[in-house]
Amino acid sequence: MDIHGKIREVLAETLRSDKGKAQSSLSEKDLLLALQSRGIIDDVMKDLRFTQEGGTDLETKYPPKPATHFIDREIVQLKKTNIDPSRRCLYLSVLGGKAFLEHLQEPEPLPGQVCSTMTLYLHFRNQRFRSKPVPCACEPDIREGFLFEIFKDEMGVGTMMVGATGMLSMSDPIQFVLTMTNTSSETTLLSSCFLDWRVVLSQPSGKTCLAVELMGVGSECKVPTGILTVSLELYPPLSETLCTDVINTQQSLERQRTAEKERLFLVYAKQWWREFLEIRPSHQSKLVKIFAQDDENGINRPVCSYVRVLHAGRPPGEPQTSGTLCQPAKPMRKLLWWEGGGKHEAVVHTHGFSCGDCEDHATLLCSLLLGFGLDAYVCVGTKAKGVPHAWVLTCSSNGSITFWESLTAHRYLHRPIDPDAPPLAPQPKRSSHYCTVGCVFNHQTFLANCQPSDAVELCVFDFQVESRWKAMSKEALKSVCAPGSTTSLPPLPPLCAPSLDPAAASNMLELEMRYLVSEHRKDLDLATVWNDHLSYLMSSALSVYELERCTAFLAVNDEFQDAVRRAVPDGHTFKGFPIHFLHRNARRAFVTCLKSPFCEEIVCCRGDHVRLANVCAVWLMFACTYRSVL
Repeated sequence: MDIHGKIREVLAETLRSDKGKAQSSLSEKDLLLALQSRGIIDDVMKDLRFTQEGGTDLETKYPPKPATHFIDREIVQLKKTNIDPSRRCLYLSVLGGKAFLEHLQEPEPLPGQVCSTMTLYLHFRNQRFRSKPVPCACEPDIREGFLFEIFKDEMGVGTMMVGATGMLSMSDPIQFVLTMTNTSSETTLLSSCFLDWRVVLSQPSGKTCLAVELMGVGSECKVPTGILTVSLELYPPLSETLCTDVINTQQSLERQRTAEKERLFLVYAKQWWREFLEIRPSHQSKLVKIFAQDDENGINRPVCSYVRVLHAGRPPGEPQTSGTLCQPAKPMRKLLWWEGGGKHEAVVHTHGFSCGDCEDHATLLCSLLLGFGLDAYVCVGTKAKGVPHAWVLTCSSNGSITFWESLTAHRYLHRPIDPDAPPLAPQPKRSSHYCTVGCVFNHQTFLANCQPSDAVELCVFDFQVESRWKAMSKEALKSVCAPGSTTSLPPLPPLCAPSLDPAAASNMLELEMRYLVSEHRKDLDLATVWNDHLSYLMSSALSVYELERCTAFLAVNDEFQDAVRRAVPDGHTFKGFPIHFLHRNARRAFVTCLKSPFCEEIVCCRGDHVRLANVCAVWLMFACTYRSVL
């Protein structure tokens, strides 16, 4: 349409017609009025065509993605073609980071070079997103866009448009979690913070830009880690905005209400603790922990707030598998328990949970078991040599007690010893390595051990007997631990689908391991021939090993043994070496395997018709067949 030429013509005509006015007084509004009066704007709007990128004729049959999704392209610009105009959405765009001084001397990575990376995670009202990893730097190039839906919680009105007043009552913040992954694939939690997004409700344009200061974790929770520049935009824009004073007043009332609930609970907890000490003087030394420090934000919370009913979805299949889900990849840091006047302890919140210590895994496993419908509790006590420890306890309907170790996925059936039994009466053998237990808790209950001895083998886990277990008021716990009870309690994020493809990771690890074995045998002047059929057969053996680890029951492996007998030629010998790892680093695993004389004998096997095999799937197994040469 040569729109630029037409604008220049209208501008020249307007200047000629307004000779009496000063040339500087001609404003943008005057020019727009002139363009509108000549019909140029209407012509432009008629010729515009809004099309969606990658659209096809099938879009009428298959609608586009729902409103809640990750904006992958044009991250600094909101693409409104894929948004339902009947829903209220909040578009958050990260425009970059700065002042990450810890990475000030970080060299800029060369193309293709492996380097440490940062990843940003966001959570808002049951919606979770993750950014693409970017190289660690003083000013990391984190530029991503995320689209959140703002919906009502009431039944039947979730799809209705939310107004300004309705959004003002939503105290759920946006949680930012920043992690760093080093070149060894070890993930570390860098920062976690909360953003009150309701400041955008006072902007007439529905847009605002602000700086989010990220603080450290643990002992560095008061030290800034860096700053993220964030832009917020409401779509569709509000017809009527709220006054800033109204938003500030609402936030102040929420803080006051939360502070009053926490103050009342603290008063009750102190009184409860005094009553507990009056029962028996030895209770002073028991591990009864009412509060724990949130390692992400450095805030003390009741321990019951770290447990929630968590549904793992369909993949786990049975409660026994939950123990395997909670096994650590590698401890991030040492986390200790907190008690007033005692030693310091911290617990990682669920959104920042990556690979914490026993306390974090115990709370996660308890949450999963509660989701399966079991009566589960977190136990706080000690194990061998008086080391503080946490594990999970479940009570069955028939009264039997089962201990769950989240770090190893092992289970132990508890059989208490009767101290009043005759000296010659048979007593059950000790089944677990737990020594003492001071208290148990879940999302609704907190119980302290009042029995004369806190030794696990002597404890009776009948929580209905008040002379053995002193309970805190469930109403008091609910006032500060129930979801939505206080604004300071972060909401529980849902579990995400696994980002790792197990089959692809297993195949890649197997190829890397084959290369390392071949190179090792080449250094020994040995040829290497692989038996792919034998590698396939060993997968069934690893499945049985994993099943035994998950369920603690010895599985029958007759099919694998029969298949190996058929695959090994007459006169040949078969040797296999299975081993379990908590990481996927092939070189580290290979070095560890060679420390075993039996594995070294397989890898360095000499003989006639030597055929090697290996398979990886969390487990790693080396095997070979050969005919002895005398």
